[in-house]
Amino acid sequence: MATVAAAGHPVERTAFSIIFAASFCHMLNDIMQSLLTSLYPLLKENYALDFVQIGLLTFAFQVTASLLQPAVGVVTDRWPMPFSLPAAMLSTCAGLITLAFAHHFSVLVLGACLIGIGSAIFHPEASRVARLASGGRHGFAQSFFQVGGNTGTAIGPLLAAFIVIPHGQSSLGWFSLIALLGFAVLSGVSVWYMRHRRSTAGRPQPSRTLPLPGRQVAMTLLILVILVATKNAYLASLSSYFTFYTIHRFGVDVQQAQILLFLFLGASAAGVFFGGPIGDRFGSRSVIWFSILGVIPFALMLPYANLFWTCVLVVVIGLIFSSAFSAIVVFAQELVPGRVGMIAGLFFGFAFGFGGLGAAVLGLFADRHGIEFVYNLCSYLPLLGLLTVLLPRLPGHQRA
Repeated sequence: MATVAAAGHPVERTAFSIIFAASFCHMLNDIMQSLLTSLYPLLKENYALDFVQIGLLTFAFQVTASLLQPAVGVVTDRWPMPFSLPAAMLSTCAGLITLAFAHHFSVLVLGACLIGIGSAIFHPEASRVARLASGGRHGFAQSFFQVGGNTGTAIGPLLAAFIVIPHGQSSLGWFSLIALLGFAVLSGVSVWYMRHRRSTAGRPQPSRTLPLPGRQVAMTLLILVILVATKNAYLASLSSYFTFYTIHRFGVDVQQAQILLFLFLGASAAGVFFGGPIGDRFGSRSVIWFSILGVIPFALMLPYANLFWTCVLVVVIGLIFSSAFSAIVVFAQELVPGRVGMIAGLFFGFAFGFGGLGAAVLGLFADRHGIEFVYNLCSYLPLLGLLTVLLPRLPGHQRA
């Protein structure tokens, strides 16, 4: 039941079941997506791919999602589409089945694109649902939603290591059952979303008045986009090529490399989870400062570490660096109020797109100069995080 604020407007309670459902389906969605990158060693062997083709697969998936997500966000800000969420799962399901039975590299690219389309439809609307269900705890809702995705991304390599790699590429088809589970849960979420819209139809629309001058808002958004670009280009070097790096440098086998990747991705999921509530308490800007700047020394040390310290450093990097994303999304949504879908689509989409572009470029460098050169080069990317000093304080912003 709603409580009443001092101003006389109803204040909704946090709908934890809806946030949990959105996060759970984010986990399922990203389990299926992470299977693609986790299978790169198997696909490389089965289809005799080079690193450029590996990068192109990531590019096809992430850029498809990148180009469509902002457009989906803009459209659904104007015309909400509650039942687009289960439809997204069907696209991802089709992509998995395509990958399972692909007979040529071009079919692999098609499967990657279908997964990207599912991602483009899912993320903006699911992020909006999490915010609607937050009861004002926007940082908590965004981080809990996001941690589902990171958890799924971390679980994917384990499923690949212990199910798909031993049983072959066609076993990917069984994971379409995960998509059908997500379809069922998101159908229920869509019903709640539709009822929520009906119950709030008579309320005034949120103000779209910018908290800062338009030019300063545009400059701040540009800085946030650069921070997301830097973060995801660096993370692409870990998520797409970390297994190859550990196999080449330390001589571990494929399953051990997947477990090391799980350490990094699991730490990233934990970092996302804690980033949101800390942002509610201390402000999104403070979390961005800590996350982006705090990772610099550890990133610079990573290329020179032995196997033990590599494991330690990727855990620390995952914890610190990943806490920034939900804070960046919340900060941008406060910077441009009333455009939740557009902002979510822009930043989720740009995150995917620049990660894909970074993966393709890094694959080119890996083929020409070796995988260790890539990790030496990427260790300097977090230095661009020094741009956080230019982020303004939002007037009237209160800590939760």
